[in-house]
Amino acid sequence: MRTEKRPSQTFLGLPPHGAGQRIGLFGGSFNPPHEGHRAASLLALRMLGLDQVWWMVTPGNPLKSNGGLPALSRRMEAAARVAAHPRIFVSGAESGFHTRYTADLIAILKTRAPATRFVWIMGSDGLADFHRWESWQEIAASVPVAVVGRPGALLAPLSSRAAQALSGYRADGADGLALAGRQPPSWIFLTGPRVSASSTAIRAAS
Repeated sequence: MRTEKRPSQTFLGLPPHGAGQRIGLFGGSFNPPHEGHRAASLLALRMLGLDQVWWMVTPGNPLKSNGGLPALSRRMEAAARVAAHPRIFVSGAESGFHTRYTADLIAILKTRAPATRFVWIMGSDGLADFHRWESWQEIAASVPVAVVGRPGALLAPLSSRAAQALSGYRADGADGLALAGRQPPSWIFLTGPRVSASSTAIRAAS
């Protein structure tokens, strides 16, 4: 008989954290969350030696149309059910901080938890568009970045504008355990078991 996994904990603010902890920040609309998000988080937990991964559920993506976007509370609840892991936490703090851009969110987190070592996690499809993010250079200069390979977006993102600009700061894939302690800019490309699910495809099929 299949045992149902317990949903991850959700927090309107920041999850509990302590000095010296390594915490991965995985931001997105999570509309809807899916197993690809979970697989990327588990890969990052293992390969980067993270203590936690926080799913930072955004009120809305500045690069996308947010018409019809489900309420933040609904997306957080769904994310908690999909994450279903004791070291993956779901946070709605971005709404409370009234931040719209990732750079602003990271600046607040670093001010509030200066002794915590944050790593930004993104899918390789996000790397392809990274140069379109507001103050993307500031993000890269603020925290190490882990790029997780996504099906259909493995080689092309490495030729993207941001990847080329940051090519001299790319760490070897075998050095994942050291990433959280590196001085940014520093980034790594992680490869592992990939899940083909995507929020766009799920919405289109529903």
